[in-house]
Amino acid sequence: RPFITTDEGLSVMRRVKRSAPLRKAPRETEKHCSVMTMPDIEDNVYQEPYRLIKIPSEQLELTDAELSEEHTRVLTANDPNVPNNITKYNYQSRSYKVDAPGALDHLAIHLSIEGSLLHNESLDAREQTSYCQKTKDELMESKKAIDEHVKGDEDGAIFENRKNQFNYSERAIQTFNNPFRERCISTRPPAVVDYAGVVSQWEIYDRYLSDYTMKLAEQRMLKAQERSSVGPAASSSVRDTDMVHSERMCSALRILERIVNQNAGDEIFQDFKYWEDASDAFRDGEGSLLPLWRFHTGRSKRKQVTALAWNPKFSDMLAAGFGSYDFMRQGTGMICCFSLKNTSSPEYTFLTESGVMCLSFHPIQCSLLAVGCYDGLVMVFDIRLKINHPIYTSSIQTGKHTDPVWQVHWQIEDVAKELSFFSVSSDGRVANWSMSKNELKMEPIMQLKLVSSIETDDALLSGLAGGCCFDFNHVAEYLFIVGTEEGKIHKCSKAYSGQYLQTYEGHHMAVYAVRWNPFHHQVFLSSSADWTVKLWDHECSSPIMSFDLGNSVGDVAWSPCSSTVFAAVASDGKVHVFDLAANKHEPLCEQKVAKRARLTHVSFSPCDPILVVSDDRGGASALKLSPNLRVVVNQGESAPGLAQRAHCKEQFDHMNRLLASIDSSPLET
Repeated sequence: RPFITTDEGLSVMRRVKRSAPLRKAPRETEKHCSVMTMPDIEDNVYQEPYRLIKIPSEQLELTDAELSEEHTRVLTANDPNVPNNITKYNYQSRSYKVDAPGALDHLAIHLSIEGSLLHNESLDAREQTSYCQKTKDELMESKKAIDEHVKGDEDGAIFENRKNQFNYSERAIQTFNNPFRERCISTRPPAVVDYAGVVSQWEIYDRYLSDYTMKLAEQRMLKAQERSSVGPAASSSVRDTDMVHSERMCSALRILERIVNQNAGDEIFQDFKYWEDASDAFRDGEGSLLPLWRFHTGRSKRKQVTALAWNPKFSDMLAAGFGSYDFMRQGTGMICCFSLKNTSSPEYTFLTESGVMCLSFHPIQCSLLAVGCYDGLVMVFDIRLKINHPIYTSSIQTGKHTDPVWQVHWQIEDVAKELSFFSVSSDGRVANWSMSKNELKMEPIMQLKLVSSIETDDALLSGLAGGCCFDFNHVAEYLFIVGTEEGKIHKCSKAYSGQYLQTYEGHHMAVYAVRWNPFHHQVFLSSSADWTVKLWDHECSSPIMSFDLGNSVGDVAWSPCSSTVFAAVASDGKVHVFDLAANKHEPLCEQKVAKRARLTHVSFSPCDPILVVSDDRGGASALKLSPNLRVVVNQGESAPGLAQRAHCKEQFDHMNRLLASIDSSPLET
């Protein structure tokens, strides 16, 4: 039977003889199928089959010479994405040159696996092989030893002891238990206040309704301000309504700043709260001061700290006044209110046109701050308003001092009366300032007349004495003492402004500070430029005790917890802390606080065991008193008021005993 084979454009290969050459099919057979009979197939079993190649119609026809021509192609492993024409500027030849490709530019790693195989001839493989062989030999030797031991047993019992018979040994060890130590700490529970109230549904509703009406009123007020404001005022009202610049955001940022500051100085805050100098238990009659913080700002670098004042209600707030004691270097002044909760930067800052010389917080209205300036002006700031403008200021029309105001002091009067304060200036006048509705009214209290040191009929000389400081008695509020530039101290009364009640002579140079004892109404201290600090009894015209510090004494302050402890600062940068009950002649602590700086003022914290000293470099340092330098008021189980009165009575008795032990004869100065 005949059969037909066809190829459609592809060559079909049959079983062929390897030595048979390839032959081309004739052109006439390319257009039809080949027909073969069975005998022919049997005769040509090993003959190469015919191939039928169909050429596409669109294929290009080439000649035999063109078909036999060879074309050479070179395959490379270069990455086509890598640039080969990078040109860089050559500074040596001052021309651009082609950057030759690197050796690893065309390297592509498809798979990288760290294996654990070792080469047989490597050093690691040899060590591993020797270790395995050694372990195997030891195991074989131990098995042989066990077999020999079992065979040598007379009873033929199985070796049941599983202990290692080669390196086993029995040992008994007894450990001693550490003794237990019990520690008990007893803390005083905080004061508990009982509060009870009844809240009904309508009270809650009224509270929410009042809050809602208040918010509506604030919105109406803001809209009215936006309508009436023009230019920058309008933008400020928009900032007030903005959440980012709102008061709540400022309060949140202030709290966050305090947290960050306390975390950054955690060690210092821990020392302030809990650390006590244990060496005080071994040195009787001596103490130390631990430096904690330094209050300063960038604006106060070229200014001097001229005043310090603690807030009577917020015991962590300290106000510092900046100015200059140099007559030839006067400039603007500044007031900074620092807080112990954030010692890195001041909470409030107020600027003045003249240097600030003195500060004083109102004892009841604690947001009112009285300020005395170098040009004779007095001002009153309200720190709640947070504006750089005083609510009251003196002027030539209402009256003012003609010389620097060295000290101001608030007067505690009835609530119905107007608020007022006193001031003393080097123009020789002590004035009273009343805060009316629109202005400060000046009322001269006393003119400080010069007093001759020689007792004659004409004792009063022409001219006025320059006042440097003053202080009012805590018991007799009408009584006050004034220190002058001539070195004299005058006791005066608000009721008798024509003459002095008494004159105290003991200093030879200007008196910088006078302070009544907070527990005893008859004793006061004075510091002067003649290097001395003197203790006075206001009934005696001469000092009863005198302390020479070797340098000009800038300020002195009584401790708020003890009637016999006071501190003084000198121009050599040292702080002197005295306790007259422990030592009447030498200070318990004499410590240098500032290098190459003159200390100007000192102030005790009313609640915390902290002493703040200021210098003429524009900063104030906070120091912690050691246990030997302070007295802790133990309230016990009694009420706080009773404990406070008992403490005051105890301190009053201490001072009385001290006065009784002192020789009443006047000191020669």
